[in-house]
Amino acid sequence: MASPTRSFRPALFTYLNGLAENNDRQWFADHKDRYEEYVKDAGLQFIRDFEPYLHEISPHFVADDRTVGGSLFRIYRDMRFSKDKTPYKTHLGIQFRHEAAKDVHAPGFYLHLDPAGSFAGVGIWRPDGRSALAIREAIVDRSKDWLGAVNDPDFASTYALEGEALKRPPRGFPSDHPLVEDLKRKDFIATGRLSRKTATAPDFLEQYAQMSRNAAGYVEFLTRSLGLPF
Repeated sequence: MASPTRSFRPALFTYLNGLAENNDRQWFADHKDRYEEYVKDAGLQFIRDFEPYLHEISPHFVADDRTVGGSLFRIYRDMRFSKDKTPYKTHLGIQFRHEAAKDVHAPGFYLHLDPAGSFAGVGIWRPDGRSALAIREAIVDRSKDWLGAVNDPDFASTYALEGEALKRPPRGFPSDHPLVEDLKRKDFIATGRLSRKTATAPDFLEQYAQMSRNAAGYVEFLTRSLGLPF
């Protein structure tokens, strides 16, 4: 597989820092060319470059380089229900979702580039009730597979399980189950931290691809728990 040119440059983080300090429409308009080059165009190029690597992991996940509705998240914040009325996100976000996904609450691989801290993410963030139940039942019914996925040396050395959890075991699950802390999870996600140097390195695409391979077993467990092909 031929090595593409580097997608992300240090100027990406310089721009995002500037946006965080001047989060208003006038500054954004004045620096629109920088947004287009360092954020949008670089993100869309990364999506195109990652597609063959993604499909080596699973043909059922999508790298969609549409400018709207694709793998690249919008820079514009949804302010309707937020007290924070700043109009723009100050990070770059990309999600490679399962082909059956309707929204972000689905199995996927994620990339988050942010001056305040970057990471690669995998799994399902805040699944709906039916999906969460299916995952919890799979953890109980296939405990060995779950433990094999989360304790896999490549996965465990790259990622840490994160996210919110219930205070008590979910209804219908015993409080003394040996995996009760996993059953209490509201998010089934894992993250691997990325330095700015790594994210802007010429071989970052290959590094991110390897991180994604390391999570294949974990994502496969979650995906198949929902009755979806991997």
